[in-house]
Amino acid sequence: MRMEETRIRFSQRHPLLFGVMMIILAVALVSGVMAFFRSMGWTPGVLSGDKIGVVHVEGTILDSRSIVSWIHTLKRDDSIKGVLLRVNSPGGAIAPSQEIYQAVTELNAIKPVVASYGSVAASGGYYASVPSRVIFANPGSITASIGVMAEFVTVTEAMEKLGIKPEVLTTGKYKAAGTPMRELSDAQREQMHGLMMDLHEQFVDDVAAARNMDRAQVAAIADGRGVSGRQALALGLIDQLGSMSQAVDALKKLCEIDGEAVLVEGPVEDVPFIQEILGSIQFDFSSSLPQGWTFSYK
Repeated sequence: MRMEETRIRFSQRHPLLFGVMMIILAVALVSGVMAFFRSMGWTPGVLSGDKIGVVHVEGTILDSRSIVSWIHTLKRDDSIKGVLLRVNSPGGAIAPSQEIYQAVTELNAIKPVVASYGSVAASGGYYASVPSRVIFANPGSITASIGVMAEFVTVTEAMEKLGIKPEVLTTGKYKAAGTPMRELSDAQREQMHGLMMDLHEQFVDDVAAARNMDRAQVAAIADGRGVSGRQALALGLIDQLGSMSQAVDALKKLCEIDGEAVLVEGPVEDVPFIQEILGSIQFDFSSSLPQGWTFSYK
């Protein structure tokens, strides 16, 4: 009796707060159920129908784990008939791009994979998606940019003006290559260029293999140039011009799906509950990060 009276008093005294609490509880329940179904590779509200997986490759590629994990999930799911790889990425780190390349290669050997390029699918974004069975790009999509870039800064002159003389101790003449405290020596520059060329050759080899193109043909255009979707088609780097919806239609034909298909999209980001309710505030700390040298497909 007392608990009921307390509940009544609280709802009557604080109707707004009580209503907000009820909304939060309802959202928490719905969000939890949806997250469970997404983790099982099932879209809530759909009980049957042919399914197509969708893998989103968005932004700079720095870590491949979530994308590769989602690809493996779709590969194991027998209800997924084929996969659309939707790419909107300017490139990124080399190893993660190669890991996605390998995962797409393995997936395409089991289920048809069709790539669809948005605004940009260049360098590492192109590398990661090139094993797809069919590649679609919009005429104005920016793609290719086959090449390797290394960037770093040195602050030696600025430190000298401040009267600061850094000391860098290493166990070998190449160990400190790229440190901002010291300019590259001729030997370090030559060694670094050799490393970049090896990475570049890997890029060319994998594109040639995935596209079934003559290696010399790929090497001739592997000078870092970005091209439009229309130019990429003429160069043999993609298969067709078209939108994402046209890519989905082509994938449905490959999967022998008539009518509508359910799109199971991922990877699903783990978003904190309070962020789902109230939205997110994002901060970009990239400008405050120390600048060292990195190799990337950009």
